[in-house]
Amino acid sequence: MSNFSNNGYLNMELLRFTTAGSVDDGKSTLIGRLLYDSKSIFEDQYEAIRLSSERRGEHIVNLALLTDGLRAEREQGITIDVAYRYFATPKRKFIIADTPGHVQYTRNMVTGASTANLAIILVDARKGVIEQTKRHAFIASLLGIPHVVVCVNKMDLVDYDQATFERIKKDFQGFASKLNVQDIQFIPISALHGDNVVKKSAKMDWYMGATLMYLLETIHIGSDLNLVDCRFPVQYVIRPHADEYHDYRGYAGRIAGGVFKPGDRVMVLPSGFTTRIKAIDGPEGPVKEAFAPMSVTIRLEDELDVSRGDMIVRENNVPKVSQDLNIMVCWMHPRRLQLKGKYAIHHTTQQARCVVKNILYKIDINTLHRKQEDLEVGLNDIARISVRTTRPFFFDKYQLNRSSGSVILIDENTNETVGSGMII
Repeated sequence: MSNFSNNGYLNMELLRFTTAGSVDDGKSTLIGRLLYDSKSIFEDQYEAIRLSSERRGEHIVNLALLTDGLRAEREQGITIDVAYRYFATPKRKFIIADTPGHVQYTRNMVTGASTANLAIILVDARKGVIEQTKRHAFIASLLGIPHVVVCVNKMDLVDYDQATFERIKKDFQGFASKLNVQDIQFIPISALHGDNVVKKSAKMDWYMGATLMYLLETIHIGSDLNLVDCRFPVQYVIRPHADEYHDYRGYAGRIAGGVFKPGDRVMVLPSGFTTRIKAIDGPEGPVKEAFAPMSVTIRLEDELDVSRGDMIVRENNVPKVSQDLNIMVCWMHPRRLQLKGKYAIHHTTQQARCVVKNILYKIDINTLHRKQEDLEVGLNDIARISVRTTRPFFFDKYQLNRSSGSVILIDENTNETVGSGMII
């Protein structure tokens, strides 16, 4: 029986995590194991994959079939898109972004991981830390994912050897010391047999840590959001026409940072006018405080000229305001980034146009070296660029606030998203 029917499901904390691994590292099997062992699939789903496994001549139930949603994936043995999976346990809700591991799908990895609280990086115990492992760790660092769990998979194929696990752990830690990753944990697993995935493994009694599921259910994510810098991008101005609401004027949006309370003194950007919060309305009525990432309507004591794209902040804690941005961009389109090219740029609820002033360097995604001699930025490349916008933006560094520190670039002719950027 699926856990989605549990009472109180809507009020449970949500953990978003992404999975990354190279070909045959066992991502699909791991996700299938999580779903099956946590009783998050229906009996008829299990029966279908059991019969499918039998038809394929496999001696055990192939749980990877639970997540092989694309026919091309089954035929070619590769994952070619981001697949979002949803499940729940009595303790938490989960959204899994199952992202491809190949270098040609870097843009998919960035898309899937951009909102994740946690990244699971799979390492094949037989192969150890390889270039793709480093690339996944770099992208997790670049995107500011607060927690990384390195699952050393296929431990059954190395006889559950502790020395193998410790060597891989040491290799990964050596590389990760160059990255900005705050919390890294290591778990030896066998996704195929379920060792240390949901249930503790009797075959690795030398491992004293938590299972993967226990870690996913208990890891603290409450402090991952920026609750210090108050940022409220205005998305919509609410002015009902009904007579009983004739004096109602509210500003709706999603809080990007900090905590807001009625009575707080705030400033509206770009005007710089100050006032106090009169009331805050949530989906079910007035609330005493609102914090990221809640969606609310804020009412102010004074009538100010506030519109979509403005930002409500604390008067003694304002974001940077500038038309010049330095960003790390992941290019997402076959058409190359154009130096001096003009693009639409979106940031929170702000929209403007921009021109690419400079391409400073590209990142070699395998070695992490800066490439300054080759500045042709194409599909899946990551580069540092500077842009100038047609209007001032109110922003924070991406490392301080992932919401107010990110932008997207759009081709004005086709309306396609061509780049995803992090302000640095």
